[in-house]
Amino acid sequence: MNIARTIKARGTTTNEAGRFERFATTPAEDGWDIEEELPPLRTETSEEVARSAITYNRSPDLPFDRSINSYRGCEHGCVYCFARPSHAYLGLSAGLDFETRLIARPNMGRVLRKELSARSYKVAPIAIGTNTDPYQPIEKKHMITKSCLEVLSEFNHPVAIVTKGTLIERDLELLADMAGRGLVRVGISLTTLDAELSRRMEPRAPSPLRRLRVIRTLTEAGVPVRVMTSPIVPGLTDHELESLLEAGKEAGADAASWIMLRLPREVSQLWQGWLADHEPSRAEKVMSKLREMHGGRDYDPRWGHRMRGEGEYAGIIAQRFVKTCKRLGLSIKSAPLRCDLFAVPQQPGDQLSLF
Repeated sequence: MNIARTIKARGTTTNEAGRFERFATTPAEDGWDIEEELPPLRTETSEEVARSAITYNRSPDLPFDRSINSYRGCEHGCVYCFARPSHAYLGLSAGLDFETRLIARPNMGRVLRKELSARSYKVAPIAIGTNTDPYQPIEKKHMITKSCLEVLSEFNHPVAIVTKGTLIERDLELLADMAGRGLVRVGISLTTLDAELSRRMEPRAPSPLRRLRVIRTLTEAGVPVRVMTSPIVPGLTDHELESLLEAGKEAGADAASWIMLRLPREVSQLWQGWLADHEPSRAEKVMSKLREMHGGRDYDPRWGHRMRGEGEYAGIIAQRFVKTCKRLGLSIKSAPLRCDLFAVPQQPGDQLSLF
């Protein structure tokens, strides 16, 4: 029995043990001449108690120093997702476990409120969705992202959101209100305009056309949106760069960004397996271009290099991006999110100020 046939709408068909595990399991025939069908692979969600809500970073590659991630793992199942290796810290696989064994932290809103209320807290924009999508399907039930946004709105705290999910439209009224105060920007990731290719690379994410409709909905409500052409896949989606930017602009985006495909740790093996299954004729070209940008390796994790690579090909992509953004009016610097409105709201029992 081919176990891959029992796995539908997933980014990968493998589930190798995490890199910290001492033991691994592999499927094997039991010796009986009985045709069996494995049950469908379903998504499981467990809960954990969050001890902190805000994660801080010191990366010079990122335009923010703090973030919130509502969930661990992501049901969208994008095979190229750079966050997959983080599941190894939970004793789980970067493969199927990452997209089927998810973790929610229902107390995130309460913890966030406590952290923002601390006297030592100094305000700066918070990013949501930098590791896993805050509007993946399980948000519909758990509403952790919404609870965090409600706290941020109450504190007049600036936030930048990154997502592929259509569930963000559920929070349109809240986001429009925050946008009116200069407190929010949204980034919508658009990898390709080819719906069939998207379905194979990002099996449970909304279609490209649906994401463009999200951009339209948000911008018409006054929420500023950045179209994120990420990741660019050399030899597979790189020819779409101008089309992606044009489609984002047409939908209402006022800014743009790009990141090259990143293959840290287990992602490289998963990605190469996907290429062998789905794009065997292009596999050599794709990997050759990636290695060309990373000094012969599949990935270079150095700051300043990991996001975009280096060399002639990376330079050409950068030039095309800059030229197209200038033509479309997407290169105008966005107004910074406001930090001056931040204030800890009065709570019942608080002593009132004399001034």
